[in-house]
Amino acid sequence: MTATTQRLALIALCLPFFIVQLDATVVNVAVEAIRHDLGGGLGGEQWAIASYTIALAAGMLTAGSLGDRYGSRRVCVLGTVVFGVGSALCSLAPTLPVLIVARTLQGIGAAALLPCSLALIVRQFPEPRARAHALGVWGGIAGIGLATGPVAGGVLVALVDWRAIFWVNLPFAALAVVLTRRYVVESPSRDRRLDPSGFVLGTLALSALAGGLIQVGRSGWALPLIAAGALTGLGFVLAERRRRDPMLPLAIFSSRPFSAASTAGLLFNFCFYGTLLCLSLFLQGPLHQSAFATGMLTLPLTVAIGIGATGSGRLTARFGPRTPMLTGFGLAGLGAILLAAADSLPLVMAGGVVLCCCSIAMPAMTSVAMSTPPEEHTGLASGVLNTARQTGGALGTAVLGTLLTAGSTMSLSVPMTVVALGYAAAVGCTLLATRRPALVSTSV
Repeated sequence: MTATTQRLALIALCLPFFIVQLDATVVNVAVEAIRHDLGGGLGGEQWAIASYTIALAAGMLTAGSLGDRYGSRRVCVLGTVVFGVGSALCSLAPTLPVLIVARTLQGIGAAALLPCSLALIVRQFPEPRARAHALGVWGGIAGIGLATGPVAGGVLVALVDWRAIFWVNLPFAALAVVLTRRYVVESPSRDRRLDPSGFVLGTLALSALAGGLIQVGRSGWALPLIAAGALTGLGFVLAERRRRDPMLPLAIFSSRPFSAASTAGLLFNFCFYGTLLCLSLFLQGPLHQSAFATGMLTLPLTVAIGIGATGSGRLTARFGPRTPMLTGFGLAGLGAILLAAADSLPLVMAGGVVLCCCSIAMPAMTSVAMSTPPEEHTGLASGVLNTARQTGGALGTAVLGTLLTAGSTMSLSVPMTVVALGYAAAVGCTLLATRRPALVSTSV
């Protein structure tokens, strides 16, 4: 396989992750415009964001199993097509409920393509250093997509309309489909049974938990929803333990590096997704910035994320995963502390840039998790890791968005204190995941 073919294959696998991450945050800046056009309060805004991340988190385990059974490339292409269709429907949505349904369809497509693209990278780049570099590029481009969302959203809302934030996905999705079909090597198919009961229970548990957290302080349904989510989650775990071929084999968590890295991934997205929403609302609320200005103000954050994520792959290949993970999470915790005390635009910007250095940890964290499972379970492991991350994103949006508006006025102090504690816990997970020196040579 030529170097050019490898580069085009990597581009093909990075493009879907880019648009998936872009759509996780692009709505943050557009929520005020959407509310003005379609109605709904802060709870509706949170659902427009959370419906996407819930569907994304809930579907990835099933998608990983489908990739192992039918071929990761086939499932990745199908997911990209579904994502494109969902994007088109979002742009045409006449009401907020229709938009939420279309966002859910987007999340389903994203759930299919995301774990399969990671599994394909692991197979496409078997040589350790080449894989570390590929994961760094993959994570870097995805990080840029995540941070570009608010910038792109602000520009498109100001110059066109909020509906344009969804149309931009279509050319990227089309190009990804063409390049993937032509340059990416298909993974071998393996006979794995599907687990529809696990999918249903997992989806209901996550939806109820996120919905209850969004409704805290707004309706009497909050606590019953949270309790129902917790009970359904317990039912999911019990069902998976008894099933012969479960969607989530609990034995995969017997590996300390994998469990710790997956937990760090959950904390990463909980803190980061929630912080981006809080910053967008805080800038447009107490600091009185327009959607366009808010988008432009997030540009330095985008630069910090891109530099950190792309540099992480090289650091991981040279020094192992521990150094970039500790650096990224440590700087992110410092940024959260700065934001907790911020009451002016310069302080918010300074804290936000430092916090976005968390991107240094992302590719290294991925390399630790994906170094553990055997090759025949790369799709499943990718699904578990990304499910943990997107579950964190859905819960972070719900929890931190609610904490931001819990008082009489918006304040970053409480949600950013929670974020600082979250990143401190991620540092602990890093120490557990990378305790053995041997991981340095096998994690990339």
